[in-house]
Parts: sequence; structure tokens; C-alpha cells
Amino acid sequence: MNESQKSGRSSLSGIKPLFRVNGFRWAFLSSPLALCFPLSLSFGASPAQAETQTETAAMPAVVVTATRQESALMNLAGNTGQVSEEEVELLNADHITEALGRISGVNIQRGNGAESLVALRSPVLTGPGAAGAFLFMEDSIPLRAAAFANNNGLAEPHFEMAGSIEVVKGPGSALYGSNAVHGLFNVLSRDPSSELEREIGLTLGSDDLYKVRGTVSNSSGDHAYRISFSGTEDSGWREESGLGQQKLTVRHDYDADDTNSFKTIFSVFNLNQETAGFIKSDDPKAYEDSDLMETNPDSDAYRDWWSLRLSTRWDHDMADGGLLSLTPYLRSNEMEFRQHYLPSRAIEENEHQSVGLLAAYYMDVDGGHEVIWGTDVEFTQGSLRQEQERSSYAFFGNKLRQQGVHYDYEVDAVTIAPYVHAEWQLSEKLIATTGLRYEHVRYDYDNKVASGTGLADGSDSQCTDFPHAILPGTYSGPCLYKRPEDRKDHFSDLSPKLGLVYHLSDTQAVFANLSRGHRAPQVTDLYRLQNQQEVGEMDSENLDSLEVGIRGESGLVSYELSAFFMKKDNFFFRDSAGLNVTDGKTKHRGLEASVMLPFGESFDLAANYTYAIHKYDFDNASSGVVNGNYVDTAPKHLANVRVGWDFKDDSRAELEWNHVSRYFLDPSNAHEYDGHDVVNLRVNTQINPSVTLNAQIRNLLDEEYADRADFAFGDYRFFPAQGRNIQVGASISF
Repeated sequence: MNESQKSGRSSLSGIKPLFRVNGFRWAFLSSPLALCFPLSLSFGASPAQAETQTETAAMPAVVVTATRQESALMNLAGNTGQVSEEEVELLNADHITEALGRISGVNIQRGNGAESLVALRSPVLTGPGAAGAFLFMEDSIPLRAAAFANNNGLAEPHFEMAGSIEVVKGPGSALYGSNAVHGLFNVLSRDPSSELEREIGLTLGSDDLYKVRGTVSNSSGDHAYRISFSGTEDSGWREESGLGQQKLTVRHDYDADDTNSFKTIFSVFNLNQETAGFIKSDDPKAYEDSDLMETNPDSDAYRDWWSLRLSTRWDHDMADGGLLSLTPYLRSNEMEFRQHYLPSRAIEENEHQSVGLLAAYYMDVDGGHEVIWGTDVEFTQGSLRQEQERSSYAFFGNKLRQQGVHYDYEVDAVTIAPYVHAEWQLSEKLIATTGLRYEHVRYDYDNKVASGTGLADGSDSQCTDFPHAILPGTYSGPCLYKRPEDRKDHFSDLSPKLGLVYHLSDTQAVFANLSRGHRAPQVTDLYRLQNQQEVGEMDSENLDSLEVGIRGESGLVSYELSAFFMKKDNFFFRDSAGLNVTDGKTKHRGLEASVMLPFGESFDLAANYTYAIHKYDFDNASSGVVNGNYVDTAPKHLANVRVGWDFKDDSRAELEWNHVSRYFLDPSNAHEYDGHDVVNLRVNTQINPSVTLNAQIRNLLDEEYADRADFAFGDYRFFPAQGRNIQVGASISF
């Protein structure tokens, strides 16, 4: 670690670098009482503490994602969570779940290996309903094209070596369009260092886990660079569940002159994974059988996945005082995996390549106002092929799944999205934020096999004499899979935003935000149909959100409290019987609390708490949905509490408690999971200027629980969580 890095660490009242979340020294209360806790709370402080506290208040935290450039968090009408670089280093995470659990409103259920399902002010969304509900980005550029989202998209960004991770809760600003329905995740690369920095680290863990990561960085004149890499080899704690993963990020910053600067980023991701699938059982607590949980009923499941991205951001200071920003980018993604979670167990191959441009003009207006005019343009070519190897059969009713190709198509997609975002200084204390985005997307779909619900070669219009997987006899009728004829589709959406921020003082502000998020249908929504669906019946999913909150510091306490209400239309999801539902409606409301409290010079308490209610707002008899039912996989209570101890310079220990309350497993609310509590312990200590040691015990109390639970196709299904496991490692700077 170089001297400039050491001096850049924050401190408060002599406390060695306490970690920052949301740009503040955070903590959270794990009870609804948090909502009335810190507004007038203060503690006695020594003169030195008071002086440092004043310095901290004079330097408000900044975030990048809201406007694609640094913005003061205290001036934002919305809610942005942040995981700092110091936290990334402490966590040394295998999976991004470990980092994002430190932000209120976030609930990510880990599947096997690098896989995951996401909730952000939402239920944990699965299947078609999850793709496109959240926007996953790296350095403010979407990881995948808007129409080609993937539920497991958070595996791609280089979070292991991130400079920070930012999460915008609720619909994004006007700068972000399709897929930022419930919010967005942005993994930001580390800045280059001002002098030579070289570091490499190795970690060993239980069940033959090996991790390596490193970085090299330097600056010379107008040029600066950073190269970061990480690799993981994991044999897996379940049978035949190993993975190999590699990531590389190369960044080059160039200040050409006083008016032009360039930032170029190249990223590569590769994953080869043997996937352990669901444990199925009629026992609602089968996850407590540790021997059963270590088995893998899907030993032939796998996921092979690679991607690369290249972008250059050019910022040009205009003569009139404005800033022109142009970011051209390229991306390429390929994936092949077995759909082990579906009865067909088909092999899916998908890929897409994109070229795009983010163009924005930032201008200051007399009176302290700021306006951003911009347009996002992208062209994508993608394809998908799905093929079933197992023999033809019927299952779960008269659902006929034929051997052979189910879908084989190509799609060209064009997106054009002009927008305007403005911040108006209405008075010394009051700021209004307005925004409007118009997004038009056009798809050109080319079907490569026979259309309709028959066999892919067109030889038969029906599936005939298929044996049932469980019941005696054979079944005939239309196949489950429906392929549209070649067609063109287009969707246009408006996303308005209105926000207000009122500064109660230099260190406290209240805010309100009214916004709309949307996502145009994914190509898989439109062209990978089931036989009960009509071609062209889908429309864009829309979510209207109202949020009010307060953030700031009072005495030594930093906090953020918010309440939200959201309503979603045209919700597309797959129910527990495997049927696609295209016109769902849901309501969401909740409270979030985030607080941090230091104790003395060495200890701090940090926590986040979320209380949320997610309900269906329509009836659908075939899915068991009744208006007012709770949406499945939506815990009411989430909590993360951390006690930290900076026991010497550049050394920290942290005890963490994660709580997930009970939740329903199906739309009819007939089956439940009991929830769980998990405790983790981490230690990171620098023993000399060149060597740092780290260790952690995950699931310290050896809790038996499920990372994910659901009820589908007549069975309880669990992704079991790993029992107590240990990691130790060291990093060397040279």
C-alpha cells in the first residue's frame, strides 16, 4: 500500500479507518424502532472529536451512478447504497452476495457456484420475471444488452477488485432506462495509483478452495493505468460442483490537455462451472439433513460463460463552460448451460454482441442549476438455441416436452433513448430534480426452425403418444413450446422523474422521489413462448415508485431512513406450475434504516434493516394467485448487523449477523420457509508495510439453512447453504 493510499483513508475522532457505506460511516438498527431513533440523538465528544466531526460534515460523500459523474450524496433525491474499496478488501468475497448484503433493501439468494437470484426492493425474482428487472453495470455501462439480460448477471463484473459498488434503489434516474425497474447495481473499477503499486494475494479455503488476485498500477505524466486480475478454483462442498473462474480488468486514464480526458476500460470474464442443482423433497425442512444437502441430483448440469467489454469515455470541456461526454463501447457474451431447474433439462446456448454510444452534455445554468442532455444508442445481434436431450415425455399435466430443438432464433435489436436530467436550485436549501427519458427499442426476429407448437422440423403439428413421467399411459396434443413466425416488434416508453431535497442543516437533508421504471420485453419473453400464450400479447413492464426519506449525521451517528411505495403492471413471471403469466400486477411498500455508531476510538456498530410487504394485485386461478396474497420468496424482515474492532493501525476484525425472516414459497401462500440467521467472523491485519494477513469463518455457528427455497412442480426445492467453513490468506506488496 503506497503512502497516498494510507493518507487518503478516512478517520473520525482518531478512529482508524472505519468503513463507509452510502458514503457515511454507516450502521443500521435491526428493529423498526430505528425509524425514530437517530433524529435527535447525540453523544458527548472531546474537542478533537468535535473538530474531526466538523471536517467530516464539510466533506459530503460522493457517488457516481446517479449522474455518471461524481455527485454529492446529500443532494440526491433518490437512495444510493455504497460498498467501499476498504470493505471489498476486508470481505475478500467469493460471491458478490457477501458485499451487497451490507446494503438495506438488497436480498440476493445464492444458487450454486457463481449463480444467484436478486431482490432489490422486490421479492426474489426468478425465471422470465427476473431477467431485465434489475440493471447490472460496470463503470456505468450495462453488462448486457437491455433485451438480452441474464438472471445471474452479477457474476460478470469484477467485484473482487472493485473500487466501490453502488446500488440505486428503485427506478434509476433518467440516465438509465430499460431494466432499471427495481433499481440498478454498478461495480466501479479502482482508480490508478499516483505511484507504483504492485500487490498479489492468495487465499486457501475449506473444500479445496483456492483464490488468487492481484493488481499493478502507476502514473507517469498525463497517463495512468491499473491492471487487476482474480482467479478462483473451487472443488465445491457438494458433489460434482466445482468451478473455475477468471477475471481481468485493464484501465488506462489519459489527461490529454486542459480540456480533454479519456478513460479506457477493457474487461474479460470466464466461468466454467459444474452446477449442483436443487435438492427436491416433500419435507419442508430437508435442508436440515446435512448429508442430503451435500448430494447433487443434477451431476450433468453445467454452465460455461465468457464475456468481454471495451469502452472509452471522452470528456471535453467546452468553451461555454459545459462538458461533452462521449462513451463508445463494445461487448460480447456467450453462454451454454443445462436448464437443470426445469423438467426438460434442456441445453441452452445464447450469445449477443453489441456496439453502443453514451452521449451526454453537462451544462451549468445561471442560478446554480445543472442540466444534462443525452442520448443512448445501441445495436445488438443475438441468438438462442434450446435443445432437449432426454426422450420425449409428458409431465405435470398435459405438458408435452419433445426431444430435440425447442427454439432456434436470431434477433437484431436497436435501442435509441434521448433524455434530459436537471437539478434546480430553488432556494438555498431546496433542490428539485426533474428528468424525462424516451426509449424506443425495435426487434427483428428470425426463426430458424418450424413455427408453431409442433416438432422443430415441421414434420408433425402435434406431439403424439408421449409417455407421462409419473402417471401410466400416453398423452398427445400441442407441444409445450411455441415458436412465432419471423416478425418485427417495437416498444416505446417514457420514464419521468421528479425529486425534491431540502437541507435541514449542513449535515441533514430530507428527500422525496417520484419515478417510473420500465423494461421492454426481453427477447426470451417475446419469442420463447409456451402453447397457452398468444404471439404479440406482451407489453412493457412498468413500475411507479414514491419514496421519502432523511439522511445525515447527528452527533457521531450517521443514518439514512426511507419509506417507499411501488406499483407494478404487466409483471411477467413463471408460476410454480411452470406456466408463464404475462399480465401480473403487484404492490410493494417498505421501510429501510441504515445507521452507524462508533464507540470510543476502536469500535463501531453498523447495521441495516428492511421491512417490506410485497403482494399480488390481481387474480390468476391457474397460478393460485389471489389478489392480496404475498408474493412468494419475499421475506418481510431483512437485517445485517456488524460490530467492528480496529485493534491496531490497518487491522480490523468484524463480527457480522445476517437475518432473513420466513417467506412463502408459492403464489398460493400454501408453503413456507422458516428463515435463518447466519454469523460470520473476519479479520484483516497488516503485519508490516509489505504483508497483510486475512482470515474468516463463514457460518460461524454452523447453521443448517437454505440459500434459496421454493416450491415448484409439486416439490419443495432447496439450494442448501454451506456449513461452517474457513478461509485464510495473505497479500504481498512489492
